[in-house]
Amino acid sequence: MDSPTQPITDPISRLLSIMARLRDKDSGCAWDLEQSFETIAPYTIEEAYEVADAIQRQDLKDLKDELGDLLFQVVFHARMAEEANQFKFDDVVEAICSKMIRRHPHIFGTEGPRSSAEQVLAWDQIKAKERAEKAQKLGLLDDIPQGMPALTRAVKLSRRAASVGFVWPTIGEVLMKLDEEVEELKVEIAADDKAKARDELGDVLFVAANIARTLDIDPEDALRQSNAKFERRFRFIESALSASGRSPEQSNLREMDELWNAAKRTEKTT
Repeated sequence: MDSPTQPITDPISRLLSIMARLRDKDSGCAWDLEQSFETIAPYTIEEAYEVADAIQRQDLKDLKDELGDLLFQVVFHARMAEEANQFKFDDVVEAICSKMIRRHPHIFGTEGPRSSAEQVLAWDQIKAKERAEKAQKLGLLDDIPQGMPALTRAVKLSRRAASVGFVWPTIGEVLMKLDEEVEELKVEIAADDKAKARDELGDVLFVAANIARTLDIDPEDALRQSNAKFERRFRFIESALSASGRSPEQSNLREMDELWNAAKRTEKTT
């Protein structure tokens, strides 16, 4: 394996060497040595979000750096697993290679070409077979990770249930269910019962995730777009107020609402 200080001959080997040095019990980094799978997991999730953020901003230079950070997280986990005599980085690579070949028989096997829609269907069928072979005693929903963002997990839960027919037949029925859940939320808000309101709000969000699944829309992506829209319009308010020497704190709801609508009109004409 290359030394971290040597010229790059094999970039992956160099990265693995750096990780091994950081985790060396005698001369490694104290912080890195203190880490475990559990303590590193939040950083792994954070780096994945930063990759998505760079893509959203269309910043390919930043994307290169963020992908490197995410790769380092994979190497970190693999190193700790190797130290525990469980598996090595090469095993991680072999596992994903085998999986991709197995899930693309129309590319690496004897099957003919598939359309994108046909591949999605076949992918789901292959994954279902793998789940059945992996643990026949698992329930249908048991292998959906708990640590996923809640909206994304809600979509996966409802999609898995839909695969066995547990699904609202039409989008109209899903929208009716949304109206029903909103009414139930209103009741608990009026009763000033925060605990029950939280439960009902969760139901509203779960149905919203079902709408996203039915429309084949990523709810996290949709919410990110709405967040960006809110930020853009609120900055318009701040800029307009700043032009008159004021801040939002020195304004009022009526004025800011008028500026919000002005921001909307501006967006429609650009």
